[in-house]
Amino acid sequence: MKRTLSGLIMECKIGNIAAQNGFDAVVNAANAWLRPGGGVAGAIHSAAGPGLLEECRPLAPIKPGEAVITGAHHLPNKFVIHCLGPVYEKDEFSGKVLANCYCNALKLAEEHKVKSIAFPLISTGVFGYPFKEGVQVAFTALKEMIPQLTFVRRVVFVVRDKSKLAVLNQELARFHF
Repeated sequence: MKRTLSGLIMECKIGNIAAQNGFDAVVNAANAWLRPGGGVAGAIHSAAGPGLLEECRPLAPIKPGEAVITGAHHLPNKFVIHCLGPVYEKDEFSGKVLANCYCNALKLAEEHKVKSIAFPLISTGVFGYPFKEGVQVAFTALKEMIPQLTFVRRVVFVVRDKSKLAVLNQELARFHF
């Protein structure tokens, strides 16, 4: 599904976050040390190659809600924006921290004149954030950021399966921007 909101194209799709051709930046659901791991971080580091880890080392550690930017190395993008999401029901104010991930990623995208960006649903994997709630936090954060976006014109949310895509599309269809 696609929606255009104040000139911003927003869409949801199934895919591999590490294989998003045509996007200036992809977002990594990172760990504090910006190292390879499972899930999104593992896929991105594996596809980007060892240069990504080397570039990440001096930027770590980061705190929940923070974002940093690196080159994309062997990925088909220009940048990787790394965000550390909250662990659900462990990190205090996890909804606000999760919203900060999206807002901080978009601020970095603006600073680097990124026109298109692909997001995973941060913290909804091993960090345990309920998927539907995570989608609502992401969309609300994006809504708050739209007036500040002058370069970012396209945002995609990438998931790995049809059931999650159905939830994303349902929420996108009824979300009020």
